[in-house]
Amino acid sequence: MPEPRESRIRVGIRWRDLDLLGHVNQSVYHELLEEGRGALFGRLDDHAFPFVLVRVEIDYRNEVRRDHGWIEVVTRIGTVGTKSVTLEERIERSDGEVATEGRAVLVAWDPSERASRALTEREREALGAA
Repeated sequence: MPEPRESRIRVGIRWRDLDLLGHVNQSVYHELLEEGRGALFGRLDDHAFPFVLVRVEIDYRNEVRRDHGWIEVVTRIGTVGTKSVTLEERIERSDGEVATEGRAVLVAWDPSERASRALTEREREALGAA
């Protein structure tokens, strides 16, 4: 069972995810990690807020092939700053091996000003950073 600051989702490997070498293409990992971020932020319910992705860091550890069947995307709230949230992200294969590890930085966004803004205390509490 994931802890409150963590989300785990299982995603099936699709034929379209594969490249000519028979493993998941590097660009697909970004889509998979986005699914994990969506699952984590979806749990904020009424405390959800607009954000923009400003940085992604991925280290590829092991290939993922179609015969792995599925992967698990693990997304965890790392640090919460004044305007930003750093997430720790990992993709695990069905056999338990880590396929990728990395981080993403999200910045709170003010849609009317089209600019970053400070996180509110309520948002910080929702992120478990109080």
